[in-house]
Amino acid sequence: MITDFLLDHSALVPVALLLVALVCLGVGHLLLRARRHGQRIMWALVALSALPVLALTLVPTATGQADYVGCTVQFALPAPGRVELLANVALFFPLVFFATLATRRPLLVLAAGAGLSAAIEALQALVPVIGRACDTNDWVMNGIGTVVGVLLARAAIALAAVSRA
Repeated sequence: MITDFLLDHSALVPVALLLVALVCLGVGHLLLRARRHGQRIMWALVALSALPVLALTLVPTATGQADYVGCTVQFALPAPGRVELLANVALFFPLVFFATLATRRPLLVLAAGAGLSAAIEALQALVPVIGRACDTNDWVMNGIGTVVGVLLARAAIALAAVSRA
C-alpha cells in the first residue's frame, strides 16, 4: 500500500525528503536555542520519530506471512526514480537527527542507527509471520539516512554554538 502510493507520486518523494530534512533542521535549531524544555522535547521527538520506523518495518502486513524466509541481497543507489530507496533514507533521518541532538553523541547514534536497521532486517528475515521482506537495500538506505541525519545534526549543533557565541 505505501509502496503503491510512493510509486503513484514518485515525483513528490525527493521533495518530501528535502522537506523532512528542512523541518528537522528548523525544529532542531529552535530546540538547541531553547533554554527550557528543549532537551525534553528532543527526547519526545526521538520517541515520536521511532513510531513510523517500527510501524513501517515490523507491524504485520495485511497479507500476512511472507512466502520467503531469508534476505534478498542486492545493492542499489538512491535516485529520484527509486522511491522506495529514498523512502528508506527518509525513514531513519528524523530519528537519528533528533537522537544526535538529544545525546550529543554522534558516533553512538550512528552505531545505534545501523544496528537498529540490521536488527529490523534480521527480524523481517527470521519472523515470516509479519509478512515483511528483508532486503539489503533497505539496510543500506537506512544507513545512508542515519549518516545524513547525524551529519546534519552535527552541523545544527555547530551552528547553534556559533550563534550563542
